[in-house]
Amino acid sequence: MSDGFLVGRVLIAMPGIDDPRFERAVILMCAHGGDHAMGLTLNRPVEGLTVPDLLRRLKVETSLSLPDDFVLFGGPVDRERGFVVHTDDYHCDESTMPISEGLAWTATRDVLQAMGDGARRPRKSLLALGYAGWSAGQVERELQENVWLTCDPDEQMLFGPDHDLKWARALAKIGVSADRLSGQAGRA
Repeated sequence: MSDGFLVGRVLIAMPGIDDPRFERAVILMCAHGGDHAMGLTLNRPVEGLTVPDLLRRLKVETSLSLPDDFVLFGGPVDRERGFVVHTDDYHCDESTMPISEGLAWTATRDVLQAMGDGARRPRKSLLALGYAGWSAGQVERELQENVWLTCDPDEQMLFGPDHDLKWARALAKIGVSADRLSGQAGRA
């Protein structure tokens, strides 16, 4: 598997995953290399915390009324750090990293300021606190062990508000029915 092959793909947790933090997780892979991998969970809203709430807490001025999108729990690593996945109509030369065609991520305050500015805001965005991380070769081993399935994301999966349905929709996207999956593994 070559460096970066998972960037822009979505990991879908299989039933029976050993880590309850990732049960039914849908994770957008933002970085993948020989020494690490990093992704953001798309279907774990932080209870009671919306993007406008967080921007107010951080004293980020906004010139428009923002929708009450939930902040997401991106993963268990570095949970105080924020990441914004957004359409590539927003770009900061110093800090925006491409993910795939039309999609990027930024982890600096300038994207928060842009989100609150009608002239600079990305068309679509999500804000996550923390990330999911893997050490060298770990995510590849987990794929071989059938811990994860993969699919390509779409805008509804990335930015849609139906967090409870994202896991089943991600599975359906690859032709798998969630009610037919088992947490039991076997050998032929």
